[in-house]
Order: sequence, then C-alpha cells, then structure tokens
Amino acid sequence: MNLHYISDNKYKNINQVLNNEFKISSRLKSKLISNQLILLNGTFVDTRTSISKGDTIDIILDYPENNSNIIATNMFLNIIYEDDYLLIINKPAGIAVHPSILHYEDSLSNGVKFYYDKIGLAKKVRPVTRIDLNTSGLVVFAKNEFIQENLIRQMSNNSFRKIYLCLAEGIVAPEKGSINAPIIRKNDSIIERTISNNGQYAVTNYEVLQYFEKYSLVKCILETGRTHQIRVHFAFIGHPLLGDSLYGNSSSFINRQALHCYNLKFIHPISQIMLNLFADIPDDFNKLCQ
Repeated sequence: MNLHYISDNKYKNINQVLNNEFKISSRLKSKLISNQLILLNGTFVDTRTSISKGDTIDIILDYPENNSNIIATNMFLNIIYEDDYLLIINKPAGIAVHPSILHYEDSLSNGVKFYYDKIGLAKKVRPVTRIDLNTSGLVVFAKNEFIQENLIRQMSNNSFRKIYLCLAEGIVAPEKGSINAPIIRKNDSIIERTISNNGQYAVTNYEVLQYFEKYSLVKCILETGRTHQIRVHFAFIGHPLLGDSLYGNSSSFINRQALHCYNLKFIHPISQIMLNLFADIPDDFNKLCQ
C-alpha cells in the first residue's frame, strides 16, 4: 500500500505534506524514515527535503512487521468486510478482543493472527474498536499503522459512529433521550466503572425500539467510548442491561449482558467513501426480540 501525492507548490517540503495531507504522526514518520519508505520521484529522502511543482511523493506502508508477540489460533472469523486496509469482524459473545492472562490463546486477536499468517500478511494485529468479552458485534482491525491512526482520529472528532442494540430491564422512559454522566473506575476494582463528577465525560444517546413485558429493546448511539459506557449508563438510570451481573442482575432469559454492536459508520481512510456496516444479531439476543 502506498500513499501518493503530486506536488502543486502548496507545500515547501515533504514534512508539510505528511503533516497536512496525510496527518501522519511523528511516531510513524520516524518509522518511515528509518526504514527508507519515503520516496521523492522514486528516490529515498527524509522529511526535510524540499519539493517542487510536479514532484511525486510516495509513502510505502506495506513494509513487514514482527507480529510474533501473539500466538496464532485457528478459529472461525465472521468477516463482514475486508480490503487491503481493513478487516471487520462480527465477534460472538464469550470471546475477548485482546489476548490476556486468561485468554492468552483464544482471543479474537489470536484468530486474526492465524488469518494474517494464512494470507501472508506480515503485519501487527491492530484492533481499533473494542467491545467487552460478553458483548457481541462489530470489531475493526487496521492492517497498518496509518489506517489505525486515521480511524482513531475519526473517533476522537466524533465522525466515527457506533450504534449498539441492547435489552434493558424494565420499561425505559422517556422513549428517546440522552444519558450524560461522567464515568470513572471504581477505587476498589480494576474492572468495574461507576458514575462520578470526577470521571470522564460520557454521553449515550438512545431510542427505545420496542417494549416487552419485562424489558425494552433500545438503540444506543455513542458520542463517547468509555469502558462499559452503555452498561454503566443504563444501570445509572435504573435499567441495567438484561443479564449484566456486574452492574445489575443475572437473567434466566440470557446468560450474558444483552448488548450487541450492530452498526458502524465511518469514512474509509483511503477511498474517502462512507462505510455503513451491519452485523447480524446473534440467536440468544434475537430470540428475545420476537
């Protein structure tokens, strides 16, 4: 994968092109320079090099990386979208996104490492979005650092839209609203979060799609992406998610929190086309909506 630019006298040097046209971070620029991956008219240069009108600048991003830090594990991947830059998977509940002490070989990232090896892609495994172990739905992996930086920037400026479906206990009212409550980690826990004035700004917009006898089907649009945000916010308003034993109660209806990331909407970093991707609702969640 190359980034390509033809100079029109808008910039004086390559550094300005990388900063303004591609918004490449200093960290990535250092890697590009040290690996001789910035070309001016086909010749390696550093970022201080001056440019003239008609010069071609190419930034090579498909250099190999050492990804041996993750064990490759063969598992089924429900791939929703893939191209040379992105891999987007519908993750089932019960699988962690990242390897950890408890999930050293069976996380989604382990499966992606196996898949990369299979297709001959020598790249680090870079999950851009994260969902909890027992939350299902869409997870985005960037196939290089430039794509990762671009998507993180979209999330920080709120142009990356994440929509979840959840089942909340009771009758959520009003039918449409916004939960604006700062979230912080509990002092006595490394996992649990809570509402606090000292916490990070967090906003969840929601709309009830359907009422059932004991729970409500709710669509949630995140303005921020705090850890456990939807789970904490709905517990805060008195409607914890169905099956969420950490912030509410276990349930005879479902054996995990009823939360599914079903829609992602963002601008493709290379084509600049808006991607609007959906994930099928898993059976344990779907049967409760019928």
